[in-house]
Amino acid sequence: MPPPRSSSFTVNGRIYFTPARPVAVICLDGSSDEYLDAALVRGRMPNLQRLCVEGHRGLARGAMPSFTNVNNASIVTGVPPSVHGIGGNFFYDTASGQEVMMNSARFLRAETIPAGAARAGLKVAVVTAKEKLRDIFAHGLIEAKGIAFSSEKAGQAQLATHGIDNVEKLVGRPTPPIYSAEASLYVLRAGVALLRAGQASLLYLSTTDYVQHKHAPETAEALDFYAAIDRELGELQKLGAIIGLTADHGMNAKQRPDGSPNVLYLESLLTEKYGPGFRVILPITDPYVVHHGALGSFAVVHLPAEFSARRKFNVLHFLNHLPGVTEVYGRNAAEKLELPADRLGDIVVISGRDVVLGRTPEYHDLKAIQSGLRSHGGRYEEMVPFLLSEPLKPEYQARAAGDPRNFEIFDFALNGLSSRSREE
Repeated sequence: MPPPRSSSFTVNGRIYFTPARPVAVICLDGSSDEYLDAALVRGRMPNLQRLCVEGHRGLARGAMPSFTNVNNASIVTGVPPSVHGIGGNFFYDTASGQEVMMNSARFLRAETIPAGAARAGLKVAVVTAKEKLRDIFAHGLIEAKGIAFSSEKAGQAQLATHGIDNVEKLVGRPTPPIYSAEASLYVLRAGVALLRAGQASLLYLSTTDYVQHKHAPETAEALDFYAAIDRELGELQKLGAIIGLTADHGMNAKQRPDGSPNVLYLESLLTEKYGPGFRVILPITDPYVVHHGALGSFAVVHLPAEFSARRKFNVLHFLNHLPGVTEVYGRNAAEKLELPADRLGDIVVISGRDVVLGRTPEYHDLKAIQSGLRSHGGRYEEMVPFLLSEPLKPEYQARAAGDPRNFEIFDFALNGLSSRSREE
């Protein structure tokens, strides 16, 4: 038996009101505002156009670094990385002396909104394109009788571990390849199918950025992709769903005029200048190397243990004056960037719009990105779309005009709409 439905629930210190209508919160991975603009001006997203006119369209600031795990964890918890603990896709665990993928719920230090909603009696479903995120999203959710699965492994979903089985039958399509536009569209189609079947009333739908890594906003491939997204937005609207839409990060070309990747190999540069012993961690690192070759615009540097304060200052000065580097932080990175201090190194480096940071030329397989490198991680991918399908209350209008964060999207969708979209 599902728990009795409450009129509100509290997660990480914030009260959320349970909606009377279905709510779909969507994270369009890698979707900078340029992608929406390119499709809208060409008439390819009429449903989104109507949403913008009838509701709210603005921008929000994402969490840094502008990577997938960081921002999805922030969105589902409603708090920054300094609170939920996930500051990258990848980090160096100084306690174990190992470089670790941060794609497990064991790294999460905060409750999730979907789990809190499920415990309050809502029918909750989370669908992600990337299997690497499912464990984080499922944290506390399956035990509360919710649903969590990925399009990458849709055919493997089991009732005991995912809260659902026979996903392919429900969606009416086979499991898609992860390196495809279909991997993202499957997420949205699954959301539509879950609403239509009455299996969910609160959805979190998180896509993948394969298309954005491969195609610029004005290309035919990107425009066709966003037109297909728009069709699913229309289906959600037909089912009466309130829609809150944002992104985890944007996307930019990171290449020289000749098309080659524009890379600063930090570990090589530091070793050449100061000698061996440096460890550069690239928090973009994940299993999907075809997307980005583990090259992004944010890096963490661990200094050799014997370095004095003076030598550390020299390294900070050297990095701060490298062409293509825009920001360098020492231990103040945790405070300035809202990151968990115990999962950072000695120095954080952030690069410009068209520059990525690497370790050594030998570490990266550039064959995976021979068609051109588009990536993210820095300030230039920090600002993302922030859309609600209905008008905002005055106090939320004021917040939206200030410095809204992408991880406030559940708050805006559940608490901030002026229409009577929730139970009183």
